[in-house]
Amino acid sequence: MPVSLPNAITISRILIVPVTIWLILNHQFALALLAFLLAGISDAVDGFIARRFGLQSELGAYLDPIADKALLVSIYVSLAAMQHLPAWLAIIVVTRDVLIVGAVLLAWVLARPVEMRPLQISKVNTVAQLFFAGVLLLALSTQLALEAMLDAGEVLVAVLTLASGAVYMRNWVRHMSAPARKETS
Repeated sequence: MPVSLPNAITISRILIVPVTIWLILNHQFALALLAFLLAGISDAVDGFIARRFGLQSELGAYLDPIADKALLVSIYVSLAAMQHLPAWLAIIVVTRDVLIVGAVLLAWVLARPVEMRPLQISKVNTVAQLFFAGVLLLALSTQLALEAMLDAGEVLVAVLTLASGAVYMRNWVRHMSAPARKETS
């Protein structure tokens, strides 16, 4: 079965991640910003094509958030490693994602799979993380004075990331604490 166009675009977005990181690590912030923007545009394009032409797939439902998280986590870690982003903020972003993935895997291992649907706060959090990363790359690649925006963005990303993680963990604990459903045949 051939890969659909939306999935091919998503896979290309995943392949942009190492290029973006290499550009950041080599202080090529303008090109890193361009790669970041290309990834964002491709995210919108693959989603539009999938919805418009009925090409949504289970594979795409998994690949899309993987591509988003790979890009965001990699950018936050790279920028923190280069001391362009506070390490504590990168730690919060990475820890939230690791906890969510770990919780989902643990539920699956314990035969209590949990359906993970993006929550509204998670969507807002992702937008804030993306916007902040973009503004930071813009600031690093230009002489624009964006310190006030970056300071506010740090706080906003931290608060939304912690809140989103807390809501997911609360929902996971409720799911795992509920009595297991008996399968009927």
